[in-house]
Amino acid sequence: MASNDRPVTPPPQPTALPLTPEQARQFEVNRLKAKRNQQQREEEAAIASSSHSPTAPGRLTRESHLGAYYEYDLSKMVNSKGGFLVDDGKEVDEELQKREKNLEKQRALQNLEPAISFDPSQNPRCRECNTIDIDQVYNKIFACRVCKRCQDKFPEKYSLLTKSECREDYLLTDPELRDHELLPHLLKANPHSSTYANMMLFLRWQVEEFAWQKWGSPEALDAEFERRTAEKKKKKNKKFEQSLRDLRRRTKEGVWQRRKDEEHVHVFDSTETTDGTTKQTCETCGFTVEYEEL
Repeated sequence: MASNDRPVTPPPQPTALPLTPEQARQFEVNRLKAKRNQQQREEEAAIASSSHSPTAPGRLTRESHLGAYYEYDLSKMVNSKGGFLVDDGKEVDEELQKREKNLEKQRALQNLEPAISFDPSQNPRCRECNTIDIDQVYNKIFACRVCKRCQDKFPEKYSLLTKSECREDYLLTDPELRDHELLPHLLKANPHSSTYANMMLFLRWQVEEFAWQKWGSPEALDAEFERRTAEKKKKKNKKFEQSLRDLRRRTKEGVWQRRKDEEHVHVFDSTETTDGTTKQTCETCGFTVEYEEL
């Protein structure tokens, strides 16, 4: 074999044919699409790598060994001051705060307890069981030496009454109840509102003793209570009867007025005269009246 016939490595490339304009345009479009796709892949890879960084602001991946947990958006959480009252920016009423402090001060003054003497003979004792463990509030406010156990044992004597109960059940007046020398009273915070006046509590046996002196006897108090109850009931019935009479009067007036409005009034317009007889006819209902002229 001749040396000129041996194959050449690499083999010779065939001569490229010239591209048509349509092929050249399609080639350029494919090249631009490939370049755009490559740029998108590079951007996605950069975002994925930055999300795994510990300093990245994105969302952290959940660790499997932590188990179930809740994710909170701290930017939307509100500081509740640990459950304490939050200052909402409202104006503070200084007069209202001053009134609350004064009422609290009045209640605190009556709760001060005196010192206990080391000499048992000098300590006051309960009037019922003769113990020295007496209620200092009762002793200071009502001058009544009684212990807590006796208060619960004899509620018909040592229970407390409100001002409304004294006024309604024992028929006592406000000036009598406000006089501390006649009827001492214990001040308690008003359960309806802290800004309301303090609640006044009275000792039952002191109230009953004053009421017996005022009305003479328990029987006289019962008679006065029944008389006032009957008078109140009488006034209530009288007011009800008056209201009923007014209602009947208004009803009657309304019925009479409707009947009056419904009454038909003849309007005679046409007049006919025949042989001394005059005939008139109502324009609305056609009623005819005939009469002779003398």
